[in-house]
Amino acid sequence: MKSPTEQRNQMRAILNGNQCLSPASVYDGLSARIAQDVGYTLGILAGSVSSNSTLAAPDLIVLTLTEFADQIRRIMRASDISLLVDADHGYGNALNVMRTVIECEHAGVSAMSIEDTALPLRFGQEKDELISLPEMVGKLKAAVAAKQDPATVIAGRTAALKVEGLEGTCARAKAYAACGVDCIFVVGSDSIEQIRAIHEASKLPIICGSAPAAITRDQFLAAGARVVLQGHQPLAGAVKVLREIYSHLYNGGNPAELKSKIASNEEMDKMTHNPQYKDWVKAFMK
Repeated sequence: MKSPTEQRNQMRAILNGNQCLSPASVYDGLSARIAQDVGYTLGILAGSVSSNSTLAAPDLIVLTLTEFADQIRRIMRASDISLLVDADHGYGNALNVMRTVIECEHAGVSAMSIEDTALPLRFGQEKDELISLPEMVGKLKAAVAAKQDPATVIAGRTAALKVEGLEGTCARAKAYAACGVDCIFVVGSDSIEQIRAIHEASKLPIICGSAPAAITRDQFLAAGARVVLQGHQPLAGAVKVLREIYSHLYNGGNPAELKSKIASNEEMDKMTHNPQYKDWVKAFMK
């Protein structure tokens, strides 16, 4: 197993490299191990995915920091991937952000984003709002100060494109960079020109949370992006397959008819490291 610092340096190599990668969207230890077995070196645990998989609840900031950190810890126990996590608004003010960084770092993350959206929803709030620039600067400075491992990556995440436009987003990106963050996480972009302008304003690598599918990986790379999210299909896929299998069995279907939809015993043994556990039983329990 790689150490947390090795995993974080792997993340930094991606941000400073000459490729643009997409992370595997993971939600537990088994999904992370499968992603690693496929070949992924980078994973992401989104706030929405964490809330969906842990609480079977929507992405409305009802998940607690402790629950989030526990989920991270289980993922990192089972895999060597570098994990980027969406730490939402840092679960509160600047002091809460410091606690969030400490807990997530202790759980083994390689990178975490802190966003400038006003969260959670307030009474009567009907649309996305941003916190003020000074408040966000305070949060990001607090996040950088709270790091115990210099290799841990802090991403300043902004949703300003849909609220303040490109000029306001570039101003925020420049201010966030001055706080000492390692990259800018952009959501809501609809052109490669926006990504390029934000990169030039901040002089930092860009993580794209969403963008038109027509933009190619080479275009992202040339514009300063090093990570581009592709959505969170794995959890949605698991939900669909689970429903199909449960429905089949509940309605009297033959379990043997599910063979093409489920992992073989050999695949399950590999993904759960069953041979290693058998070796441990022989070595230590006989």
